[in-house]
Amino acid sequence: MTQSPAAPPQVSATASAAPGKPRFRPELQGLRALACLLVVVYHVWLDRVSGGVDVFFFVTGFLITGQLYRASARGRIKFRPTWGRIIKRLLPAMATVLVGVVIASYFLLSEGRWEQTIGEVVASALFFENWQLAAQQADYFAQNDQASVLQHFWSLSIQGQFYLVWPLVIGAFVFVAKRFRWDLRRSLLVLLSVLFVASLAYSVYLTAADQQFAYFMSLTRVWEFALGGLVGLAIDAIVAPRGLRIVLGWLGVAGLVSCGLVLQVGTMFPGYVALWPVLSAAFVLVAGQTGTVFGADRFLSSRPLKYLGDISFSLYLWHWPVLLFYLMARDQATVGWRGGAAIIAASLVLAMLTYHLVEEPVRRAKVDVRSDWGSYRIGAATLAVVLAVAGAWQLTAVQKANFVPKEDDPRHPGAAVLEPGGPQAAADADPIPPYAALPKQFDNFTEQECRKSDKNEIVVICTDGVTDNPSRRIVVAGDSHSQQFNAALRPAAKKAGWQIISMGRGGCPLTTDSPNNPECTAWNETVMQEILEIKPDAVFTIGSRDAHPQRQEITPEGYVEQWRTLSEAGIPVIAARDNPRYGRSLADCAEKHGVDDPSCSVPRDKVYGPVPPYEQVEDMPQGVHFLDFSDYFCEPDVCPPMIGNILVYMDNNHITKTYMKTLAPMVQRELSAILDGV
Repeated sequence: MTQSPAAPPQVSATASAAPGKPRFRPELQGLRALACLLVVVYHVWLDRVSGGVDVFFFVTGFLITGQLYRASARGRIKFRPTWGRIIKRLLPAMATVLVGVVIASYFLLSEGRWEQTIGEVVASALFFENWQLAAQQADYFAQNDQASVLQHFWSLSIQGQFYLVWPLVIGAFVFVAKRFRWDLRRSLLVLLSVLFVASLAYSVYLTAADQQFAYFMSLTRVWEFALGGLVGLAIDAIVAPRGLRIVLGWLGVAGLVSCGLVLQVGTMFPGYVALWPVLSAAFVLVAGQTGTVFGADRFLSSRPLKYLGDISFSLYLWHWPVLLFYLMARDQATVGWRGGAAIIAASLVLAMLTYHLVEEPVRRAKVDVRSDWGSYRIGAATLAVVLAVAGAWQLTAVQKANFVPKEDDPRHPGAAVLEPGGPQAAADADPIPPYAALPKQFDNFTEQECRKSDKNEIVVICTDGVTDNPSRRIVVAGDSHSQQFNAALRPAAKKAGWQIISMGRGGCPLTTDSPNNPECTAWNETVMQEILEIKPDAVFTIGSRDAHPQRQEITPEGYVEQWRTLSEAGIPVIAARDNPRYGRSLADCAEKHGVDDPSCSVPRDKVYGPVPPYEQVEDMPQGVHFLDFSDYFCEPDVCPPMIGNILVYMDNNHITKTYMKTLAPMVQRELSAILDGV
């Protein structure tokens, strides 16, 4: 699941008719309901993003800008009550869902996902989940995480940031406008136009440069709020004949329904193409009340849609975790029609309960009438509950994640059990590392061991092993699959008197061919310059890729070209056959079903062919040597999740450092044989 869900706005459906005189727009409540329903249906049945997030941002801007304008026209914006109403409206329902997600996650989520989820609970409660997800786009290993059960809080975080900042921006501008006696409405229209143009231009630029980051970035969404504000301030001056308004209303509805089918919202937004759902929503509001049965407003103002609009906030909050927990419980990647109907029904029930038992009682409470700080106390109390529950879960997770393996543990021999005459694994030993420790199972260097290249700072050079007169200097270069061997190479180097010089970057193999990744191209160029200057005794890298049940293992030509350059410079290359990659986490399966469950193992012949692909490469350069550790990643017939009582994989394709360390004697033996012969 890779969608990026949205969150509906939570402000009353009124708009500006004149300063101090709001006009109720029943079609707006139906618009909110339709957008939320589309979000749910697209996620559950179509596994796509609907574009609803852009509608919700637009509507939020439409509503709150009108409220702030009317308050300014009457006198001044009262910030504390404004924020207090938003706190009462948002936090109780949010806290209810977050606590429910924590409890369900403790029992249903694999322990390896606890740390990620706890962090997102806190980020969601404090309205910075969008930045948390944006940061994960730059984190190579976070990209391997499955969809978060709280991923949908990203847009609510942007809205929370908007609710905090927008009154301050409008208030400051109104102060200046009144000081210089500017016309309030016209000056606000100018301000919003500038914000709209600037944010849209930045959104178009960043979407082209880094779409995944732009999707979660707050500043790339400001134009949607600003456009909503522009429509809110100008809508009563727009006069159109009834026939045109009927057409606009239905055109807007059709645009909303079709947007996610026509466009790949999750990979194209939020650039200029996001104008599609935003303008569709604008058409609906401009159409307004047509006074005829043929208008879209008749449909949008119906009682079922009005009620759905009332519970839309809670429905949105619940539907995503219910969907994800359903998929986890049934070990599925998608849902059918009956399963989807059950998910939507369960989400509706939870939404109705939350609305009637939490949202409405808190909203109707008069606490903010008795005290200006009453709403803030409600917010503080609800946040305290969420953070306390998350903190208690964090303590449990930390205890399990702080794992330090014993040296030469006979009960956990790992790869040694696959050696001829190797030890037997203890039958009663629990698997290590603990599942909660898996996210920390990549062997990283410390900051003191690393420096940035003076040629290009994206290249980080780390050193370990013997520093004075090492017997061998070995450069480990390439992506994370090359770097994971450091867990075996570093202990081997200390025993053999070698020095390890590591140059790695996640997702960047040592190759001449990175057409869709200019950073990897630049990284490769600099790494090759560094290697040619160092002139090590050997370069260790990966010699194949795509050992996967749905793909055929290959040795790319770009790999061979880099080896040829090194060979011509007199530098030997040692290329290791890649470990298998899977479409799922074998460790998650083992945790759920047990390490001995056959469904958690993959037949060896599904990932490995009888002959490594590099043996079939013609015109292989001289001085290139190969190591094949496939017999330590897989047993003769299957590739299991655990070998020698040690979990082999930390995710769906990276070896745990605990297991890799047990491979150190074999790596040292095979590497020494090659180095002694060159």
